[in-house]
Amino acid sequence: MEERWSPRGSAARQRILQAAAEELVMTGDIEVSNVARRAGVSVGLPYRYFGTRSGLVSAVVSDFYDRLDEAVTNREFDGDTWYDRERARVSAWVAHLYEDPLAPVVLTRLGGDVETAGIETRRLHTAIELGARNIARGQRDGGLLPDRDPELLVAAILGGVHTAVAVALTRTPRPDLARVTAELWAFVAGAAGATNHSGRTA
Repeated sequence: MEERWSPRGSAARQRILQAAAEELVMTGDIEVSNVARRAGVSVGLPYRYFGTRSGLVSAVVSDFYDRLDEAVTNREFDGDTWYDRERARVSAWVAHLYEDPLAPVVLTRLGGDVETAGIETRRLHTAIELGARNIARGQRDGGLLPDRDPELLVAAILGGVHTAVAVALTRTPRPDLARVTAELWAFVAGAAGATNHSGRTA
């Protein structure tokens, strides 16, 4: 059960969380004393709210995926067809990762942390479950080819898009957002067997 904090405590916790995210973006790591200094709190306060350094890192990563879920995974997109709705979702997905300063760190540099890996695995399983239902619905509605396993398909799509965006985020300069989005949508639509407005397979 999540601990409840006073408004003042919640504000301090959020300030520490934000400072930790900034520290991670700036340095690629989290040093609790630096986070406390950045947040303007005592060195002991981050431990009070997050327990350990690893707990603080986990909270930052969880917050990153919460924002991604709100912007993309759990959002309903407008559109009359699966093709239209999911094209909008992919566009929002790539744009969100491009715009979030934490994305390059979380997607490419935190894989060695055991707790972080556990968070990412749990989030991935949830996203696969939601995505598989989405794919199955598109197959029932006739917007997708019916001969593909929804769970395997969405696992491949999620892994492919995240990996491709991670590669794009590490390039200097970054590839054009519109081009990356178009190429990834072509991959998603092709993998899913999506049909466009003319009824042809994308």
